[in-house]
Amino acid sequence: MKKNFYFYLFLTVIVSGITSYGVASYGPSKANKSYFYDRDTSSFHNTSYSAQTFPDFTFAAENAVKAVVHVKVVKKGTSEAYSIFDFFFGSGRPQEPLAQFGAGSGVIITTDGFIITNNHVIDGADEIEVVLENNQNFPAKIVGADPATDIALLKIEAQNLPFLKFGNSDALRLGEWVLAIGNPYNLRSTITAGIVSAKARSMPSMDGDFKIEAFIQTDAAVNAGNSGGALINTNGELVGINTAIASRNGSFTGYSFAVPTTIAKKVVDDIIDFGSVQRVMLGISMQDIDGDLAQEKGLDQTRGVYIVDIVKGSPAQKSGIKQGDVLTAINGVNVNSSPSVQEQINRFRPKDKIVVQIMRGGKQKEISVVLDGAVAGTAMLKGEKEGVFEFYGAELKEASKQNLNKLKLNAGIEVLNVGEGKFKESGIEPGFIITHLNQIPVKNVQELQSIVQKSRRSLLIEGVYPNGKVVYYGMGL
Repeated sequence: MKKNFYFYLFLTVIVSGITSYGVASYGPSKANKSYFYDRDTSSFHNTSYSAQTFPDFTFAAENAVKAVVHVKVVKKGTSEAYSIFDFFFGSGRPQEPLAQFGAGSGVIITTDGFIITNNHVIDGADEIEVVLENNQNFPAKIVGADPATDIALLKIEAQNLPFLKFGNSDALRLGEWVLAIGNPYNLRSTITAGIVSAKARSMPSMDGDFKIEAFIQTDAAVNAGNSGGALINTNGELVGINTAIASRNGSFTGYSFAVPTTIAKKVVDDIIDFGSVQRVMLGISMQDIDGDLAQEKGLDQTRGVYIVDIVKGSPAQKSGIKQGDVLTAINGVNVNSSPSVQEQINRFRPKDKIVVQIMRGGKQKEISVVLDGAVAGTAMLKGEKEGVFEFYGAELKEASKQNLNKLKLNAGIEVLNVGEGKFKESGIEPGFIITHLNQIPVKNVQELQSIVQKSRRSLLIEGVYPNGKVVYYGMGL
């Protein structure tokens, strides 16, 4: 009897164990449980995730931050403050220089010290200092700058520097994680994260200058001092140069903008290879297509850009593109806005051949175009001469500081030679330094080109000869 009792007890324990194991195995896991409270029928769901489901920024951040530098700028000036005694008697003392200080960021792109930054960070600088992530500091010189894209290239004398490799900004996808690295408010080596909010964005130009914009828009926090810093992907590759924010109060309020590397790398390569940017133009006026325009023009789709006009003598006209065509792709890359067209065209140089895809009369057509910078009103870089442009038969170059100081000028464009063309017809001679065009000050050939392209019939050219004589010329277009 006692043996039977122990046998049944042992059997009960075994069955209970098996039952408990089954309940535990087929019931909710520890990582994913639902709890119910007696007084409330609500379900509280706790879920644990594997670390692999989250993006890991540590590798990209820790490596990329070493290649992002602090750019310090000094701009010298003169004080314009006077006392009442100066007004009546004159002090007889020279005005004391009044220096302005600025700061931004930059990205080392070669091991021997080439650094990319924004043009607006170093524009007008008399002295530039670069501070590395390890606190080493170096004087920097400007190799070249391009106001149209807001990209500039600096050089420091150093070797074996950490640097960032260019990534493919075209490969960025909406919603992809990116990191912004820079020096906001002089907070060195600051890293923020966000996603790609949009591509090929443009911003209104408040100063009327010619701009080439196809920004990467992100929600990574960017503030004053981030300009010129790096936008990187999670592989640690440089995909953009942080440039601007959309803000009413001057601080980050949700969106920031970066120049894509498709544009920035082309500018840098041109500056290194030729001394300045080789810019081409397709030679079209275009308009983004919306529902109203599609209805007005009888278009059966809203994709692409509508060609409003063709510039006479341009590559577009020579290749057979016509007013009313819809441009849909360039070299196989779809374009749906004016900034996206700019982004694609500005990766090429004069004499490059591209294939554009258009819609005409409801039919798709491919046209081969040989690009050229020599459209009327476009400055053509003379490849064999550093920083020299050919413009309406004349050779132009940004005036040297020595010549500007001699004539007490802040900026200007020097006429080196005058050949057959509009400059010669107007009577302009070599040595003339252009200071104003249509009463607008000009500092470089890109600004001159921008004003010419916006002028309809004529130009008023103001400048100074080496003997100090101020002369005005009129030039018909």
